[in-house]
Amino acid sequence: MDRRTFIAACGTGATLAGLNRSSQAAGRGGKAPKKAKMHLGTQQGPTTPEMLDYFKRHGVEGICGWPTFSPEQGYWTREDLERTRDLCQQHGIALEMVPLAFPAGTHIDREKRHGAIMLGQALERDRDIECVQKMIAACAEAGVPAVKYNLAFMGVLRTRSTPGRGGSRYSTWRLAEAKQEPPLTRAGRITEEIFWERITYFLDRVIPVCNQYKIRAACHPHDPGVPPEGFQGIDRVLGRPEGLKRFVAIQESPYHGLNFCVGTVAEMLANPRQEIHEIVRYFGSRKKIFNIHFRNIRGRRDDFQEVYPDEGDLDMVEVARDLLEVEYPYMVMPDHVPGHSDDPRGLQGFAYASGYIKGVLQAIQRAG
Repeated sequence: MDRRTFIAACGTGATLAGLNRSSQAAGRGGKAPKKAKMHLGTQQGPTTPEMLDYFKRHGVEGICGWPTFSPEQGYWTREDLERTRDLCQQHGIALEMVPLAFPAGTHIDREKRHGAIMLGQALERDRDIECVQKMIAACAEAGVPAVKYNLAFMGVLRTRSTPGRGGSRYSTWRLAEAKQEPPLTRAGRITEEIFWERITYFLDRVIPVCNQYKIRAACHPHDPGVPPEGFQGIDRVLGRPEGLKRFVAIQESPYHGLNFCVGTVAEMLANPRQEIHEIVRYFGSRKKIFNIHFRNIRGRRDDFQEVYPDEGDLDMVEVARDLLEVEYPYMVMPDHVPGHSDDPRGLQGFAYASGYIKGVLQAIQRAG
């Protein structure tokens, strides 16, 4: 083949390849491709330079970070948040979210200072809610656009870990093996009605402040859900999809939504692989997802393992496509990676999960 023929053939091939890429980029249903604004994020604190270097090496763009917490103060000031924001910026990572400085899902029996909101203790819960209101105002002053939080009496419930690939250990929940010790927490019997009263009391006093300052508030679901009769006397109302739907409807606000943990929501379902997509689209299309915990499970409600993102029952690429379709614009972050004795701090596991997320986001963006 002479030079002129070779160049012509290359030109034709390039044209056909370009047409093929354009056809693929048209996306599902012949629609123009959506541009993904979602990006790799993470969460950890108190935020340090060493931590930020680690995250930057692994492609992280945004973080839910936080300053050192002072239990006596009860909230972070504008100056606290500005220092953390500036530190993140120095490392090329945006401080996109902070957790509220009250229990992030710890067990109520171990909470010493900030249990009043969930316990319904009149004077003390109003004090703690005032701290939350001050922190929302401080976020606005420091340019931090979102907060995350939990409204829970118990932390993450798990039974004994189980073996996984390469000697890993998988966090596991098997309700049939779980022991309710003690039978009741210090909160006593918390029925569905009582739980909703505590949640509504909080939201009625916090979401109007979020509206005032334009700060998104993202609540994490209960991990895991339990039967209607409860566990240790507590009916975990945010441990089922219908409860999450009721939750986001309590306040009609663009600043009231979810820290949507894909793994936790999958744990609520009888058939996670099939059911997860409709739920992601339900909340995503209503703009009620403010943060994504992107993790996979193997199993179903009441019997599951937390596994590496590529080996669970969920098709995580399709979950990411769902997020793309609803134009979810915020962080997608690893969560609850498997453990290993060679990796006591979870650094290997989070690096693997971060790379997986980065690859998935690039792949769905290019495919349309």
